Amino acid sequence: MAYDSYKLISVAQDGALLTATISNPPINIITMELFGELAQLALELEADPSVLVVVLKSADPDFFLAHFDVQALIDMADGPEPPTDDPDSASFAYHQMCHRYRTMDKVIIGQIEGRVGGGGAELSTNFDMRFGVIGKTIINQMEVPIGIMPGGTGTQNLPRMVGRARAMEIILGGIDIDAETAERWGWLNRALPADEIDAHVSALARRIASFPPHAVRLAKQSIDNSRLPLAEGCVQETVLFQRAMFTDPARRAMRRFMELGGQTRAGELKVAELSGAVAKG
Repeated sequence: MAYDSYKLISVAQDGALLTATISNPPINIITMELFGELAQLALELEADPSVLVVVLKSADPDFFLAHFDVQALIDMADGPEPPTDDPDSASFAYHQMCHRYRTMDKVIIGQIEGRVGGGGAELSTNFDMRFGVIGKTIINQMEVPIGIMPGGTGTQNLPRMVGRARAMEIILGGIDIDAETAERWGWLNRALPADEIDAHVSALARRIASFPPHAVRLAKQSIDNSRLPLAEGCVQETVLFQRAMFTDPARRAMRRFMELGGQTRAGELKVAELSGAVAKG
């Protein structure tokens, strides 16, 4: 796909890795225009079999996504209240967009170097991984203090991610959460120094993008099944494990692993490096 129809998102693809950089000055507010582009990007990515890993980042080092456009919300609130199941409502459409980022057969990584709040923070909780910067990344759910509440998956994802009590503190308190706290609570995978985040995210994204696509996609699907009851999740894991193993790419990769020194003492002492070399042939 060309990915050339965007004004507020620049897209660069390198093989199976795609990087999308958001730029909506002055502070990356999720205006209706940016919302439309983020939703369109989700649709295009979902339909593109050539992409395996996606990194979303910001051109502004101080703001990843500030929050949803409050003026747009005021305009909606001044109009008639839509039915809660109205597929044309902004809330319904926002949930659909978040669902696509969460469930598509790609690995979605958020490189969150500055502030992220409101609907931007909610969207980020639907990514597969999130990385931030020590002393720069700040998470805030600012909805309750301005008389509303998170309506873009926040009240559902946050308790699952950080626990009920901490979700209460974040949402009801409307407080800033710094990068170190967000890492400790599980909101961020890691909080990194500013001069290390780009290299770390890039290396991880490229590493995953080099692996057999079917294995990455099936593993993500199985991890998502962890929301099922344990016994049911384990049954589904067996189904997906067998679907992955009985393929020619899996047979080739496993044989290559053994050729490179798998199951030897020297090889197993550096197994991450060894397994990473399998895709290089």
